[in-house]
Amino acid sequence: MPVPLALAAPAAVAGLAYLNAKTSFTYDCRTIGSAFKARFSTVIKEKKDRLNLFYTLEEHAQGKHADEVFLIFNRRSWTYKETYETVLKYGTWLKTKHNVQPKQIVAIDFMNSDKFIFIWFGLWSIGAKPAFINYSLTGKALEHCIRVSTARLILIDPQIEKNVTQEVRNDLPDVEFELFSPELEAEVMSLVGVREPDSARSEDKARNMAKLVFTSGTTGLPKPAIVSWDKANTGAAMVPSWMSYGRPDVFYTCMPLYHTSAALLCVLSVLHCGATVALGRQFSKKTFWADCRDSKATIIQYVGETCRYLLTAPPQVDPTTGENLDKKHSVRMAFGNGLRPDIWNRFKERFGIETIAEFYAATEGSSSSWNYSRNDFSKGAIGRNGFLGWLFLRNSWHIVELDWETETPWRDPKTGFCKKVKTGEPGEMLFKLDEKDIGSKFQGYFNNTKSTEGKVIRNVFVKGDAYFRTGDVISWDAEGRLYFNDRIGDTFRWKSENVSTSEVSEALSGHPAVHEANVYGVQLPNHDGRAGCVALVLAEEPSEKLLSSLAAHALATLPRFAVPLFVRLTKEMQTTGTNKQQKHVLRSQGVDPSKTGDDEVFWLKGNAYVRFGPKDWEMLRAGDVRL
Repeated sequence: MPVPLALAAPAAVAGLAYLNAKTSFTYDCRTIGSAFKARFSTVIKEKKDRLNLFYTLEEHAQGKHADEVFLIFNRRSWTYKETYETVLKYGTWLKTKHNVQPKQIVAIDFMNSDKFIFIWFGLWSIGAKPAFINYSLTGKALEHCIRVSTARLILIDPQIEKNVTQEVRNDLPDVEFELFSPELEAEVMSLVGVREPDSARSEDKARNMAKLVFTSGTTGLPKPAIVSWDKANTGAAMVPSWMSYGRPDVFYTCMPLYHTSAALLCVLSVLHCGATVALGRQFSKKTFWADCRDSKATIIQYVGETCRYLLTAPPQVDPTTGENLDKKHSVRMAFGNGLRPDIWNRFKERFGIETIAEFYAATEGSSSSWNYSRNDFSKGAIGRNGFLGWLFLRNSWHIVELDWETETPWRDPKTGFCKKVKTGEPGEMLFKLDEKDIGSKFQGYFNNTKSTEGKVIRNVFVKGDAYFRTGDVISWDAEGRLYFNDRIGDTFRWKSENVSTSEVSEALSGHPAVHEANVYGVQLPNHDGRAGCVALVLAEEPSEKLLSSLAAHALATLPRFAVPLFVRLTKEMQTTGTNKQQKHVLRSQGVDPSKTGDDEVFWLKGNAYVRFGPKDWEMLRAGDVRL
């Protein structure tokens, strides 16, 4: 007996809905479709020699978005047309005053500002390439970044002028240091902007360098990662499509523009779709939501610590009405990376955020993962996929077993090949490369063949194959969800920065009282990432004066995020059988006074190390202290 249509139709709809939920078919189509459209648009731009994103700005400035707002900063706004005209002035100034030529690299050492963007696009307008410098760097690290970039001109934000010491200038006699003062800005703005011919911006391949972005220094000093036109265009095109945003959305970020997440995935994605970017100078939990309300932001960018810090702030109250302002904003989506599962829903619920768009990628990486989440199914995941997504990824993404002693993928003694972990188990994530043309997906580090080759592993599953090593421990469960476990090796992540233990150890060893330094990251209650801790063997008895001297030395030689928050004084350093410093036991003990034995522990308060004891540990456990 045939089933009546009135019953069959709802049953079919319910069945399809169940099948869609089970396989994530719609989600996969959205993600894969966004990626394919973005890749196709980049291929077309390559054929038309329109890879330089200056052309995207020009198109909007001369089209329907000309009078729409592109940039909001410090309560001032610039339309696409105004931004374009200003960029031409900056490009003209760079060429006429400094003789900057196409393909030449110019370093930008700036905090977030309108001028950062004008200089950046001004360089692109004349075919030059920017090198983004981490504005917190000082001393040898800053000197290193400028030198390896090959820049002969560096433009400096007056607000961080103190970081660019005379010693750095003296050590780089061939580099011109230009402090971008208000007078200099007025000089630029007095010019008539001249558009250079298209030939100045010609790029024959999408893999060519668009800009340099420095790593945080995961294996020593920061390395200049090449961000190609391919990555810039494809990333910029994919994000708005995947997130379903465009005009009239306002995308707020106070993440530093010297990082790819803010520069590419926010600013360039906004540019691609003709929306508006609202820029904060730097993160402040006191002004974050006020900035969002002032700019009418609909999307915000975060890193994990950003969200946790916002949660620690007391509710903002309207001084006139007494209204709680936590949810009085227009933000519907938060986009970023590093939002931990323990605060995922707390953040959404307190601030009324509908959607979390979490991603996983590396500046120099060859692939990425994406998690558009509106419910608890993928809470805490750095990416997800259904069956269709798995079909696309199963031959290009692999998680392999690690040899924790060597901190490299484990190889079978008989075959010499690596071994995939079982579903849900942690291991190092590897991304497939074209073994005959590595540079098609992975451009590596600028003028650093050794470091570039160090990220490529060969003969993984068959003889001759090649993969990109992420250096991250990831797990991939049966539901297609990816979870971040940890960084491999000595590097630990703190304040959204990767901290190199070797670099910190080397800096601290420069203090005359330090006999041996063993640097590692420790987990703390109510904190994301790992806080820096150093076990020290001293050449003399500790004293208040000595500990103050150690703090002053660390603060003077390291970026603030890399300065160890804890010092553990020990009589003898533990080593492995191969005479390597033993970190595993120290990491597991952390700074819990009940586990550190007779060793004295101190922590950084202000600019000095002071004794850390059981009462301080209990304050951390109770969430009464934020570091």
